[in-house]
Amino acid sequence: MDLDWANLGFQFRPTKSNIRFHYADGKWSEGKLYNTYDITLSVAANVLHYGQAVFEGMKAFRSKDGKVRIFRPDENARRLNSSARHLLMPEFPVERFIEAVKTVVRDNEEYVPPYGSGGSLYLRPVMFGTSSQIGVSPSLEYELVIMAVPVGAYYKNGIKPVEALIARDFDRAAPHGTGHIKAAGNYAASLISSKMAKEKGCPVALFIDPATHTYIDEFGTSNFLAISKDGKYVTSQSDSILPSITNKSLMQVAADLGMAVERRKVRIEELADFAEVAACGTAVVLTPVSKIYDGDTVYSYEAESIGPVMKKLYDRMTGIQYGECEDIHNWMVEA
Repeated sequence: MDLDWANLGFQFRPTKSNIRFHYADGKWSEGKLYNTYDITLSVAANVLHYGQAVFEGMKAFRSKDGKVRIFRPDENARRLNSSARHLLMPEFPVERFIEAVKTVVRDNEEYVPPYGSGGSLYLRPVMFGTSSQIGVSPSLEYELVIMAVPVGAYYKNGIKPVEALIARDFDRAAPHGTGHIKAAGNYAASLISSKMAKEKGCPVALFIDPATHTYIDEFGTSNFLAISKDGKYVTSQSDSILPSITNKSLMQVAADLGMAVERRKVRIEELADFAEVAACGTAVVLTPVSKIYDGDTVYSYEAESIGPVMKKLYDRMTGIQYGECEDIHNWMVEA
């Protein structure tokens, strides 16, 4: 293995192994490590026709003391099960999930980027229905696969703000739909808006609530957060957005730093009143947003770099992940 740790990027690459579980007859099998990344499915597999597929995104880090630790795997396990329940898929026991993640991390430890490189081992658990069927109904059998991919620092040359475009022509999710779970179909539904945003020079699309088109929901792949001019942490509350583990953690970090935290409905017009805006998610922690376009209206924020408050949040969060700051909430789980 000869990896250029400084230039990994965020892309798929095969590693030593992934771990797989099969569900049939009401129970999950014992996990098995595979050194292939290929799978065999029937052309009539449920996932291909009726979309029973959910996934997670999480990371393991090489800490300052040299040990490898996983960030909040219990939260990913609970969110995976929440997604599974909504799509009538079987839940996977939380403790078994954590142990499975540890197993695949340990087996791929040589792929965990070294401390100081800014990289991490990205973990992608994915569960999908495999029964051959034509009628619309839940699958009888499922696979859970947890794969590991080394990824580099998202910002190689410092954090650069991006511009966003409010998506008014398409909704990411329907009211009372699947927006609150990590279903594969949610991301397919966001692709056309993301494409339209990029065609207009904006790397990300910002979705508004599907019921009234009055409030901010979330970005195509990340939650929305903002810093008010009086220093409050403000993030959207909606039944049609994903409960981001990164956002949940950043809210706690903000509270630890003495900031007021507001999780509430955010009217589109309030975009004019914020000092800083960012997208937050597993891949990057925080992506600052410099401008948001809504037709002829433009909302502008910090233009050159990450804002001062977001920088404090980013530094504390990544400091915990890499073992540079005290982990007072015991978020990091040793592999």
